[in-house]
Amino acid sequence: MTAPFPTDLEIAQHATIRHIKEIAAKLSIVSDDLHYYGKFKAKLPLRLIDEEKILQSKLILVSAINPTPAGEGKTTMSIGLNEGMNRIGKKSVVVLREPSLGPVFGMKGGAAGGGYSQVIPMEDINLHFTGDFSAVEKANNLLSALIDNNLQNRHKSLNLDPRTIVWKRVMDMNDRSLRQIIIGIGGKANGIPREDGFNITAASEVMAILCMAENLEDLKRRLGNIFIGFTFDKKPVFARDLKAEGAMALLLKDAIRPNLVQTLEGNPAILHGGPFANIAQGTNTIIATKMGLSLADYVITEAGFGADLGAEKFMDIKCGYSGLRPHAIVLVATIRALRHHGGAKKDSYNTPNLARVSKGFENLEKHIENCKKFGITPIVTINSFYSDSEEEVHFVIDRCAQMDVKAVACDSFSRGGEGAEALARAVTEGINNVNNQYHPLYDWQLSIEDKIHTIATEIYGADSVEYSAKARAQLKTIMELGYDSLPVCIAKTQKSLSDDETKIGRPRNFRINVREFEFAAGAGFVIPILGEMMRMPGLPSEPASEQMDIDIHGKITGLS
Repeated sequence: MTAPFPTDLEIAQHATIRHIKEIAAKLSIVSDDLHYYGKFKAKLPLRLIDEEKILQSKLILVSAINPTPAGEGKTTMSIGLNEGMNRIGKKSVVVLREPSLGPVFGMKGGAAGGGYSQVIPMEDINLHFTGDFSAVEKANNLLSALIDNNLQNRHKSLNLDPRTIVWKRVMDMNDRSLRQIIIGIGGKANGIPREDGFNITAASEVMAILCMAENLEDLKRRLGNIFIGFTFDKKPVFARDLKAEGAMALLLKDAIRPNLVQTLEGNPAILHGGPFANIAQGTNTIIATKMGLSLADYVITEAGFGADLGAEKFMDIKCGYSGLRPHAIVLVATIRALRHHGGAKKDSYNTPNLARVSKGFENLEKHIENCKKFGITPIVTINSFYSDSEEEVHFVIDRCAQMDVKAVACDSFSRGGEGAEALARAVTEGINNVNNQYHPLYDWQLSIEDKIHTIATEIYGADSVEYSAKARAQLKTIMELGYDSLPVCIAKTQKSLSDDETKIGRPRNFRINVREFEFAAGAGFVIPILGEMMRMPGLPSEPASEQMDIDIHGKITGLS
């Protein structure tokens, strides 16, 4: 009888883990440059960033098709590709986002990879890690406290109109009950009663700013630019008006430094920042990506959810602010997800069905087309599952070839770096494709409506864009404040190319509906919110937390 495949946690707990100074040495980092968090985690000083070396290194972006609820393994493939690159003799590092506790205890699980393609220590990474999320949360909520304190303080009042305050508190947990709340009730001593709400920490503008900042000075400037609301005489109020940016930056003094950990095979990995791609920009920090490019010849990084979300924002926002240019794109697909987009129900995701895969290929086809719109022909990797049939895999490879796209099956989940060597070779060959010349999708100087229309029609495949009356009014305010030349960071469901999660595959003949706007003046983008998208998720009916436990000896079970 075949033994069951071990869980991600079991694999991580039985792994040989090296002292972090051994991992740093692979990147030529001396031990005195490390800020240790125990034996297996460390933070890196920003002075290791080398702008000249960055220009010589190669950046590889990993994205995906529209995922099923469990995800299609972008992080697993990113880590596996890093293992494969090192196995074929390349000096490579993987640069990833940090996990949020919301998905860890919800449904999607952690963000440390899976199977034999993980970063470790897995428990630490998924549970608090080095405290970066906590620092973002505290900095965000310090500003909230200062806002309400100013409303209460008549002697130093900014004359802020409570009805116009757009700044929300945050918490790193899925809790739908906190989306809209009333605060300050219980009498004068408890503050001024007003409407408020919570976003999840990953959606905080402070998280977005951390990911956009170039250094501590830039971080402080961006924090000061956070828009809060208007005075009673219609003047805008910013965090700098509350003298908040210094204290907020102080709380982030350690969080601004990237975190060094290791893969199961002892290769370097850098984790830093954690915005979701459906409600924020979905990429790790500019600082971490530049750190990786300064220390290695190849950097593999991923952008959240499908290429319609994370990759588009990476190309149009992160690249625009940082000057970074990807040399290759890897699109992750699974046969399971193609069956899903072909109409298969959840209970038949693991049942071979070539007709479903053929129909679902439309979703992958659209993402391939979208990558080419940025001037880069992607490499497709099929994240292998036990239920994949050879017929289905060969079909995908052949259909991709008809689009002049290389497709490679990758089994790094079961085999680690050995299972990713073919992908690693395909990627290094693809980097040398002289036809790959990155360019953004749109010019930032276009109107906000034109930028949204470009993304909606070119990337999502929509026919048109409609705006609610509320969105129209908010758009007018954004333009009056002079933020119409900022890029747009669209908040949209990850489950569909459209704004309706039920429209699977490649939807056609649909409209995009902009419900409302937020804007992140400090981070530097406008946020159109589509359809029913929420910036504070809820827990599923059976949260993953129900299966988690820790015994008297401190051994954790149920974490994934």
